Amino acid sequence: MNITELFVRGGVAMWPLLVLSVIALGTIMERIWFWSRIITREREVAGRVLEAARREWTAATEIAQRAHRLPMGRFLYAALKLKDQEPEVFRLALETAANEELAAMRRGDKVLELVIAVSPMLGLLGTVLGLMSSLGSLDLNDLAIGSATSGAAAGIGQSLLTTATGLIIAIVSLMFYRLFQGLVFGQAKVFRQSGSELELLYRQAWSLSNGKPSELGMSVN
Repeated sequence: MNITELFVRGGVAMWPLLVLSVIALGTIMERIWFWSRIITREREVAGRVLEAARREWTAATEIAQRAHRLPMGRFLYAALKLKDQEPEVFRLALETAANEELAAMRRGDKVLELVIAVSPMLGLLGTVLGLMSSLGSLDLNDLAIGSATSGAAAGIGQSLLTTATGLIIAIVSLMFYRLFQGLVFGQAKVFRQSGSELELLYRQAWSLSNGKPSELGMSVN
């Protein structure tokens, strides 16, 4: 029995399950592509910017600006581009940029949450409809006939296909959902560490330069 035959035997509930599976697969592939582009480069960008900030703030700003395609680059540049602002403004810029980037990293989570919640219920609905159809077509006078009972059992078995399909879709979606949540948590930690270190360097440079960090050639030793 091939996949097409299983799909047809699953009944009408297989169609919305197919739609949900396509949506989930598209979201998962898009998120995998997103994370594959940034996961190995974020710490590198943060390290380069922080190292440059210890010597010259202009150089750190240029490095962050060149990395604008990466969330870390945009996050650090949002504060570095504010020339000689007060430390509190600098910190607020970092916090705002971090919230925006983390929100973008969570894109697709609501879609996966919907698939995880709805697909098992659709599978169960398909099973209930299948059972109703199988039992409704069963004549009580034919219960003693082996072919009738075997046919009913086959119908019940086919109706369970939708439950199995819904559970498979939900389980796979849940696995990737948890994976993406872990990646977001890891990035939030990197943002917090990098932002705190950059803010500390900025406050030190601010005090050493009387409020003009951009003019300080060697901001912090």
